[in-house]
Amino acid sequence: MKTVSVLGSTGSIGVATLDVVLKNPKRFKIASLAAGKNIRLLASQIELFRPARVSVATSKDAEALRALVGRKRRVEILFGQEGACRVAADKNADIVVAAISGAAGLLPTLAAIEAGKDIALANKETMVMAGSIVRQRAKHKGVKILPVDSEHSAIFQCLNGQPKRLLKRIILTASGGPFLHYPLRDLKNVKLQQALKHPRWKMGRKITIDSATMMNKGLEVIEAKWLFDIDISSIDVLIHPESAVHSMVEFLDGSVIAQMGIPDMRIPIAYALSWPDRIENDLPGLDLAGMKQLTFFQPDMKKFESLQLAYEAGKSEGTAPSVLNAANEIAVSAFLDNTIRFTDISRIVSSVLKRHKPVKQPTLEEILQADCEARKKAADFITSMKKG
Repeated sequence: MKTVSVLGSTGSIGVATLDVVLKNPKRFKIASLAAGKNIRLLASQIELFRPARVSVATSKDAEALRALVGRKRRVEILFGQEGACRVAADKNADIVVAAISGAAGLLPTLAAIEAGKDIALANKETMVMAGSIVRQRAKHKGVKILPVDSEHSAIFQCLNGQPKRLLKRIILTASGGPFLHYPLRDLKNVKLQQALKHPRWKMGRKITIDSATMMNKGLEVIEAKWLFDIDISSIDVLIHPESAVHSMVEFLDGSVIAQMGIPDMRIPIAYALSWPDRIENDLPGLDLAGMKQLTFFQPDMKKFESLQLAYEAGKSEGTAPSVLNAANEIAVSAFLDNTIRFTDISRIVSSVLKRHKPVKQPTLEEILQADCEARKKAADFITSMKKG
């Protein structure tokens, strides 16, 4: 029996994690949950999983949640970043699923590492912003970081303990998103609802937009660099619209090993929770005959400028990836609010990156400062666009 804490329990990864837990009651038990503002869903999760401790976004959310669950329900209700960090460090948890979206997931994930908890990592921004620091602290604490993203889970499975010296390159696959076959000139006219219609995966709104711009794949490139301790020049991206091959690894002898499966996040979540074991699920198998073909081709870096920007920031290292991520979060939020055009997202990120002077070996404080400054610059740029 493994006891699990979930950071981001009401998001798409959190909900899928709880489904895995629910279907494997002899294997997993919930210790604590952290969520944001979806208190109605969290209230139902409390009723079903009986966590001892939960956290929400604000004190108002905490009051509203207490009213929903009632005074008789024995659950400690916390709020804010401190609350999320206390959930992450729950002494009763064996493993923490880090699935808080965006930069907000960094400090709770570090709190879990400091508490000696193994991490099932679904928050790629943690490694993008502070990969070197996370690796060092995890090593110091003897903590395992088990990837949940389907691509990084695939790489982890393909490597299967092989020594790093045998690895030639990593090949991350990408669906290409909803605009794979759109001409570049048409992208400026796409609407929000078009961008939110992913052809393969069911995800949250922010990550779905990141998939449409391919920034998500760029963040995954940087994450893979730190997770697998490999130079970014040895990480390639291939468009694979069928989303059956989740990623591949090429070894020095020319062998290429791929991990395949249906596009359902419950598979990599279950693997991270049960590793080094595997557990049976009730999902359909991969029907290769029914797919008829598997296609792969290079991404168009002019069309998907966000991917190019991510490669450049990843090569710069230091605070550049944190700035990339922060500016992108502000730009995507503006697009979700129908404030800017789809093509403005990469334009804003590029502008903020050009104005940033990276710190090469930053402290955590310098990373957080760079994140904060980049957000302000991105917001200011959006304001100037409106006035223009």
